[in-house]
Amino acid sequence: MSTQHTDAQIKELFERFMQAWTAGDAHAFGACFTDDSDYVSYDGTRATGREQHQENHDKLFRGVLSGSALVGDLESIRYITPDVAVLYGTASVLMPWRSKLPKRRLSRQTIVVVNTDEGWRITAIHNGRVRPITVPEPDAFPSKMSQLMGRAARRLGRGRPATA
Repeated sequence: MSTQHTDAQIKELFERFMQAWTAGDAHAFGACFTDDSDYVSYDGTRATGREQHQENHDKLFRGVLSGSALVGDLESIRYITPDVAVLYGTASVLMPWRSKLPKRRLSRQTIVVVNTDEGWRITAIHNGRVRPITVPEPDAFPSKMSQLMGRAARRLGRGRPATA
């Protein structure tokens, strides 16, 4: 099977995943996952198994996320083997009272998909908010303060010992 054909199947899974959310269809949403899949949401909670994802999202779709849409883009596909790929996507929940996505709601998904007898399915997803920060240089104020606090803590017999 060509990579181009496989890419199209994986993109279709990503689209189906977003469409199921937007339709509020927990059964169709759950069908995007393997039976033993893992789902880590933006707040760090973890759910295991298609059934649990379906139940959780049924509550969400009938409750706090009722009428919401999942909108986003598939950024990349990287094949680990011909039957396993890692996807990166961005998506955000558009609530029904909004016409534009708030920047603070943007999330990036790391998704592992596997080719099963039923076609491509999500076996793991980790959803994290996009909150870029700049890594401070070693001589920048935040770095100097951290170093100072570490030295002070060690002098007071607190914290972990310094490494050589």
